[in-house]
Amino acid sequence: MQFIRDLYAAAAAQGRPVVSIEFFTPKTAESEQAFYTKTLPALARLRPGYCSVTYGAGGSTREKTLDMVQRIQTEHALPAMAHLTCVGSTRAQIVALLEEARARGICNILALRGDPPAGSGAFAPVDGGFRFAHELVTLTRQVGGFSIGVAGFPEGHLECREGRHVDWERLKAKIDCGADFVLTQLFFDNAFFYEMRDYLTGRLGVRVPIVPGIIPIQSTAQIRRFVALCGATIPPGLARRLDELGDNEAATAEFGVEYATAQCADLLRQGVPGLHFYSLNKAGPVTRILANLGLAGPGEVG
Repeated sequence: MQFIRDLYAAAAAQGRPVVSIEFFTPKTAESEQAFYTKTLPALARLRPGYCSVTYGAGGSTREKTLDMVQRIQTEHALPAMAHLTCVGSTRAQIVALLEEARARGICNILALRGDPPAGSGAFAPVDGGFRFAHELVTLTRQVGGFSIGVAGFPEGHLECREGRHVDWERLKAKIDCGADFVLTQLFFDNAFFYEMRDYLTGRLGVRVPIVPGIIPIQSTAQIRRFVALCGATIPPGLARRLDELGDNEAATAEFGVEYATAQCADLLRQGVPGLHFYSLNKAGPVTRILANLGLAGPGEVG
């Protein structure tokens, strides 16, 4: 299976973006069946460049994550990436998981510090574990056989009290430790992304792909919960429109497709190397956005 770094390199040489789609591990047997029989086949027909699968808080889904990545690769011939976090694992346990991933044919890892389980307080490493994502990147590179992605935060990480420039310098440190590409946290004002990209490339000399993460809004209550957790900003104009739509989820989802389409079109005009969609395990919004952008036909996305 292809390394994601090679996908971005090939797409850049051809002047086209790489489209990637993120999934989370289903929580029930019913939602798992719906994912494998409906959502995944629908999105796989679009032939995205790759898919990624999240890793539950505290490492609660590690086996399911590997199972999903392996199944996506085996059943749909799509490169897929497993998320991996530092939370709740010793160095030895992480090495064992990386070796298991490699044995399953998984060669792409998104290395994250991760969030502790809800209600457990602030992040703290276990004895023999890691405190920072750059340590996980270094270990993954040492184990070998992986293309490594890391997370970037256009508005700065919520826990970085020193400001977003300091956070971006820490992102540069992760890249220096061996990361091949950056996927950003969700955002709704492209100016934040451009400021981060320009700081990284212009001031810090970063040359790896910096890929914007896009989430199609599906409900007002849901997106307000998400931004509270990650520290993203809802611009005033967007906030007013969401207030007007209120609890009308159908109208909100329709507007979410329109907003994300406009956001992506602007990003593509500015030459981003790809678009990474937080699908929330829904096929419809991502499919419609790609159709609006002229990227929905099989083989037309990177």
